[in-house]
Amino acid sequence: MPINDWPVMERPREKLLKRGPVALSDAELLAIFLRTGTSGKTAVDLSRELLAGFGSLRALVECRVTEFCRGKGLGPSKYVQIQAAIELGKRYLESGLQETDVLTSPQSTREYLLAQLRAYPHEVFACLFLNNRHHIISFDKMFNGTIDGASVYPREVVKQALGHNAAAVIFAHNHPSGVAEPSSADISLTRRLKTALELVDIRVLDHFVIAANQAVSLAERGLI
Repeated sequence: MPINDWPVMERPREKLLKRGPVALSDAELLAIFLRTGTSGKTAVDLSRELLAGFGSLRALVECRVTEFCRGKGLGPSKYVQIQAAIELGKRYLESGLQETDVLTSPQSTREYLLAQLRAYPHEVFACLFLNNRHHIISFDKMFNGTIDGASVYPREVVKQALGHNAAAVIFAHNHPSGVAEPSSADISLTRRLKTALELVDIRVLDHFVIAANQAVSLAERGLI
């Protein structure tokens, strides 16, 4: 049965307008992007098939364009639409942080860093540079590595922090393995960076390790 023949409150668009986006399933949200189904299948049916084929919504939206376009009913235009929506979400989270002291919004900081770093298949080391009110000046992805490590150069971090006239910094990097537990190398690096930045009066507030849906804080564990 075509979606237009469904009861009004079961149609994804009408359901979202009436009850909000959280009321929709992953398949219903995806169906709004797809807009149309295929022969004999509604957009919701197609969405359910795609989610089952890719294994999860996350796997679907994080795959490469060539892999994405292999899915029935998908193409470059839909890939662009979904990626644009993801980027809007990241910028929305950043705009919320820019308006407040990040230390008073630990959950928002975690959500932002998760959105920025968890999808990478290789390790990325990033710095959240802050002013003296702990508002964001810049978020810089500074070093890229392999699946199990990235080379981080304290001199470059100090140079970037001074260039931003930062008063404080929060580090973050991802673990593509999916395990967010800080390694001994992570702890050692954080302490080296902290020592280097202290020489120019820039405070290290935290270092988050990102993996899957976790963001582990070294500061909360007393490791800084």
